[in-house]
Amino acid sequence: MKKIVNQLLMVCGLAFFFAACEKDENRITLLGGENPALSANKTNVIPLSFINKDEEAVRFSWTNPNYKFTTGVSSQDVTYTMELDTAGANFGSANIKRVAISKDLSVSFTQNQFNDFLLNQLNLTTGRTYNVEIRVISSLVNNNARLISNTMSFQATPYAIPPKVTPPGTAPDYSDGKLFMVGSATPGGWNNPVPTPSQEFTKISATLYELTVDLNGGSYLFLPINGFWGAKYGGLGANNTNNPDGDDFKPEGGDLQAPASAGTYKIVVDFQRGKFTLTRQ
Repeated sequence: MKKIVNQLLMVCGLAFFFAACEKDENRITLLGGENPALSANKTNVIPLSFINKDEEAVRFSWTNPNYKFTTGVSSQDVTYTMELDTAGANFGSANIKRVAISKDLSVSFTQNQFNDFLLNQLNLTTGRTYNVEIRVISSLVNNNARLISNTMSFQATPYAIPPKVTPPGTAPDYSDGKLFMVGSATPGGWNNPVPTPSQEFTKISATLYELTVDLNGGSYLFLPINGFWGAKYGGLGANNTNNPDGDDFKPEGGDLQAPASAGTYKIVVDFQRGKFTLTRQ
């Protein structure tokens, strides 16, 4: 009887072993892939000019990374991210531009689009030639299995464009070209007119204004005319939905949320780029 029991146990053990092996054989495992090979229809220089802003600046193409699993070549959707940065930053600068591209193996940019990357993301100066670097990163679901392409280098010279937001002094109602700050975040609160010169910006250029002021949380707006509520600059979305450290803005926009931490901040309002920034001093 004991011998029969032992034989049964052996049979069960073998059955369990083969079942486990079969389970392992059915497990899908990523075997790897090939780094995308990036190429472009321009070499060395990417042409940019306002007069040709709607024409193609450059077209990039790259090879399929061919992700492979134990079941064969991947049928999963592959996504791509193109990165653009200044040369020498090793794609690590705070202003790096990333463009998400779904499934396609190429992308084209107009001169206006590429110029916007340089001006409004990399914050480069118009009329000056820069060396920029570009690469593509492929990935699977949840940004897994990233493969990085070769890096391509180009020269590009961003051109000046009309301001994204019309600055004070351009329209008749804003003829004095000044800018003020009002709101619960400021020492003067929502009282309008605001105290000057403490809440009046310094005009650096026709499109650039700066102000250093104490803020205590709360919200605020920019005013082109002190004491007048009929014109203002605020956020693109609903009230207080902006990034407190800086964001885009527009005429007649919503209230802007100040940083939660009270302190002295330098505020830069850039009408050329349609952006403002706050830096704690």
